[in-house]
Amino acid sequence: MNTYTERLAAFRVEMEAAGVDAAIVPQADPHLGEYLASHWQVRRWLSGFTGSAGDLVVTATKAALWTDSRYFIQAAKQLEGSGIELMKDGLADTPSIVDWLCAQLPEASTVGIDGMLFTMPQVNDMAAKFASKGIKLNSRFDVIDRLWTDRPALPDGKIFIHDEKYAGESAIAKIAKIMAEAHSAGADAVLMTALDEIAWTLNIRSNDVKHTPVATAFLYLADGAATLFTDPAKLDDTVKAYLASQGVATLPYSDIKTFLAAIPDDVKVLADTTKSSAALLEILGERTLDSGITTAARLKSVKNETQIAGVHNAMVRDGAALVKSFMEIEDRLEKGTATTELDVADILHKYRSQGENYFDESFGTIAGYGPHGAIVHYEADENSASTLRPEGLLLVDSGAQYLDGTTDITRTVCLGTPTADERRDFTLVMKGHIALAKAVFPEGTRGAQLNVLAEQYLWQNGLSYLHGTGHGVGFFLSVHEGPHSIRLNWVDAPMLPGSITSDEPGLYREGIHGIRCENLVLCRERMDTEFGKFLGFEVLTLFPFDRSLFDKSIMTPDEIEWVDTYHATVRERLLPALDTEAQKSWLIAHTEPI
Repeated sequence: MNTYTERLAAFRVEMEAAGVDAAIVPQADPHLGEYLASHWQVRRWLSGFTGSAGDLVVTATKAALWTDSRYFIQAAKQLEGSGIELMKDGLADTPSIVDWLCAQLPEASTVGIDGMLFTMPQVNDMAAKFASKGIKLNSRFDVIDRLWTDRPALPDGKIFIHDEKYAGESAIAKIAKIMAEAHSAGADAVLMTALDEIAWTLNIRSNDVKHTPVATAFLYLADGAATLFTDPAKLDDTVKAYLASQGVATLPYSDIKTFLAAIPDDVKVLADTTKSSAALLEILGERTLDSGITTAARLKSVKNETQIAGVHNAMVRDGAALVKSFMEIEDRLEKGTATTELDVADILHKYRSQGENYFDESFGTIAGYGPHGAIVHYEADENSASTLRPEGLLLVDSGAQYLDGTTDITRTVCLGTPTADERRDFTLVMKGHIALAKAVFPEGTRGAQLNVLAEQYLWQNGLSYLHGTGHGVGFFLSVHEGPHSIRLNWVDAPMLPGSITSDEPGLYREGIHGIRCENLVLCRERMDTEFGKFLGFEVLTLFPFDRSLFDKSIMTPDEIEWVDTYHATVRERLLPALDTEAQKSWLIAHTEPI
């Protein structure tokens, strides 16, 4: 860990020179998305922790990193020897970053942050709490360029057009809808900073973020004056002509601050303060109108009929690729061919990439064998990868980006004869999965009101998991998208017909095994009665669960029927997509009634 202790030492020198007594380094970029291009992986560079969530705090004598339950095991290993204390965010006895700093720092101290990496509510909340303890907040602390001398450049992937035959709607039409709602809210213009919202609005894509086909850009919309701020090198003549045809001009990415500063004082600009950087909103000042959840985010989450048809087709190709992948994994085990967790990821990539409209994986494959399955967001490397054996559980969480849809699926399979404990744990997870998949609920229901359906059977047995149960999924976009989600904490965004969400309860026994069972589900209208509209879910994912892991003694007849009906659907949809009789025989055997 000498590399990271040396980097922290150099960082502290810069802090002292700037008059900063502590600094907060978030896992964030100026677009405040979940997944970052390498240019903005500052927290990773300073700490060595590679998880996608977690914030580093550095004082003159201490350092600590806050991350959530998905990364507790991983972070403990990666931070070992670095001098950075792991703070398990979400646990009752873990203080917040602000509370911890207030306890560490004397009065008249200064905390430094880069205001481009925080929202305005975050900055205002920190500033108020620090002020109550006599601590100042400096939101212009940005010294990393002087330290990270070989810092990757800003992403320069080429922008390409996402054809309307996949998107189902033109950029002109989307812009018109966004501007109509902006005018209704009393705004003259809209500032968009979220990369997935910009990509969706303009029907453009790129490869600036690993596994997420977005382009690094800002977007400003006004009547007849839309402007995309991005690196000119990302635009070829075809894309320039396309953008012009949609009424979109372009300016360099770095021009965003001067552009915003020049907007007349009487122009009201609608922006989501929870997604826009505080530094940009500070420039806009009184011209800012808070949009709450943006129109683009809400519209993007509701897939149109063209997109829904595309996702159905993508799921067939994805399921067929999974059949071929798991057949090869089983064959290698039977023959005694050495197969590691990395090999599992390679096999999945091989078969998926052969499919029509394949673009990329939708995230790095999680293949966790045995104890590694208990590391929720485990990613194997050459040093950690376990070799599979004909025993125990293998958890595989994977997905793909297709031009006509994004997939995300988790299956837990037994590589030998399952134990009673393995079958019981698996079945308790599946009972919750089934309960959520079968749910019918009134229009306006939030995800937090559904979460108990997935966790109830675990809770009844003194078991639990700490990650969310369901996240929104984009369309050839982010595998994690909002605004809705299914989780314990309240997210004030209702489930909407046309939205796609994951259904993925789990159970993780550290040092033993991990279990997660995930399908993607489409929210649909179920009925309209005198009591209002009721919604439910249509299962999209097509691949069998491991039949050997079901313990029918703790299942109801309805649950058994659900599994058998789902497997019958998988068989019907996937058989025509398979190439050989061996593949078809495998699928038939794995979809027999339990």
